[in-house]
Amino acid sequence: MKIYNSLTKRKEDFIPLEGNKVKMYACGITVSGEAHIGHGYQALIYDIMRKYLKKAGYEVTYARNYTDVDDKIIAKSHETGIPADEYAKKMIENINTVMKRFRVDDPDLWLKATENIQNIIQFISTLIEKGHAYPTQNGDVYFDVATFPGYGKLSNRNVEDALDGVRVDNDDEKKNAYDFALWKSAKAGEICWDSPWGKGRPGWHIECSAMNREAFGEQIDIHGGGRDLIFPHHENEIAQTEALTGKQFVKYWTHNGLIKVNGQKMSKSLGNSLLLAELLENYSDEAIKFALLQTNYRNDINITNDLFPDSEKHLYEFYSTLSIVDKVMDKLRGTELTLSNEDAIRAAEIAEKVDKEFNACMDDDFNTALALSNLFGYFKEMKKLLSAGKSGDLFSALSYAVQIRKTYSLLGIFEKSAKEYIAWYEEKNLSAIPQEVQAVAEERWQARLARDWAKSDELREKLAQLGYLVKDSKTGYELIKN
Repeated sequence: MKIYNSLTKRKEDFIPLEGNKVKMYACGITVSGEAHIGHGYQALIYDIMRKYLKKAGYEVTYARNYTDVDDKIIAKSHETGIPADEYAKKMIENINTVMKRFRVDDPDLWLKATENIQNIIQFISTLIEKGHAYPTQNGDVYFDVATFPGYGKLSNRNVEDALDGVRVDNDDEKKNAYDFALWKSAKAGEICWDSPWGKGRPGWHIECSAMNREAFGEQIDIHGGGRDLIFPHHENEIAQTEALTGKQFVKYWTHNGLIKVNGQKMSKSLGNSLLLAELLENYSDEAIKFALLQTNYRNDINITNDLFPDSEKHLYEFYSTLSIVDKVMDKLRGTELTLSNEDAIRAAEIAEKVDKEFNACMDDDFNTALALSNLFGYFKEMKKLLSAGKSGDLFSALSYAVQIRKTYSLLGIFEKSAKEYIAWYEEKNLSAIPQEVQAVAEERWQARLARDWAKSDELREKLAQLGYLVKDSKTGYELIKN
C-alpha cells in the first residue's frame, strides 16, 4: 500500500510505527455553523481510509475532533445570545444528526477542546519550561517560532513567507509578528477557564496537538485534514508538538482537496455554501458519495449543476441491472440449477477479480476514482451475461452482483435494495424511463447483436405497447416516449 505524504511530496510505502497498529487522526469541524458539503466530504474520505486500512488487516484507532471553542463560536454566541458552550453543543448535535443521514460512521474516539483544557494547559506549561513559548503581561501565551528551526517544512515556507501567508495579529507583546497564540486571555463576557496566566481559552492550533498526545502519545501514523489546513494549522501543530517531544510528530500527512461550486471557491462570503442537510433533501446519500468519490481525494472537486443528477442516473442504471439479477434469481429459486465445475470456477474468479481490482485501486493512495470507473465495465459484462441466458452465465452475473455489493459497500454505495432505489428515482424523476422498459430495450439490443431479428422485432413491438419508440445507431439505441 502506498500513501501520498504531504510532508515529503511523494507516495510512500505505508509502514506503521508500531507493527500492525495504526494511529490515525483527522481534524474535524469548528462548530460555528451547520455542516456543509466540504465537512461531509472530509468526514467521508477519512472514514473510507479507516475502513480500507481495516480491510487490509491493520488494527486502526481513528480519532476526530470538534473545535467547540474559538473566535467564530464566541462571535455566534454574541450574535444569537446563546452562551458559547450551549451554542457549540447544539451545533454538534445538529452535525452528528446530518452525518448519520449521510451515513458516515463515528470515529473510534471523539475529542473536544473543552474536554481537554487541563491537557492543553499542561502542554503549554511544558513548552514555556522548555523555552519554546512565553506568557505576556496581558495573560496571553505565544509560541516562539524562532526557537523551532524546522518551521515551514510541511508547507515549504520560510518564516518570512509566513507573514504573507496568513493574517498576523501584531500584538505589541509578541516577540515576533509570526509567533502564534497558544492561550488567549479572556475578554469581558467570553467563555473562559482558569490558568497559570489568568482566565482565558486555548488558541486553535494547540487543541489538536494536546488532544493527540492525550489519545495516542507522542507520535501518530496518519494525520489528515483539508488542504487549506496545511498552513498555518498543521504547520503550527508540527512546531509545538515536535518542540515539546523532540520527535517526529506524524509519519504520514494526508490532505483532501477543496470544494468548488461552478468553478468558484465555496465560501459564505460568495453565498455559494452547500449545506449537507439541504443536499440530502434533494439527493440520495449514495449519489452524493458517488459524485464526490469520482475525483481523487487529493484534487479539488468542482460541483456543477449536473454533478449530483448525473451520479443519481448512473446509480439508477446500475441498480436497474442489479434488479434484473434479483428477478432472474427469484425465477430460478426452487428450480434445479445445473452448474458445471467450469461455471463454478468462473463465478469464483469473477468475485476474486472484482475485489482484487478494488484493492489494487485503494492500495494506490486510496484511488476511489479508478475503483468507481471499473464499475462501468463490470455492469456492461453483467448485461451480456444476463442476455446470454444460460445457467452458468446467470450464475456469473449473480457473482458480479453479490461481490460488487460486498466490496463497494466500503465506499457507502450499493447498500440499498434495487427495488427501493429504482422506485425512489422514478418517483423523483417523472421523465425517467421505467426500469421495466429499459430491461426490454436492453434485451432487444442484445438480440440485435446476436442477429436474432425475429426476437428483436418482437421486443420492438413490446416497447411500442409500453409507449416507447426505439431509434438504433451503430453504437447503441435511444428510447423515445411515444
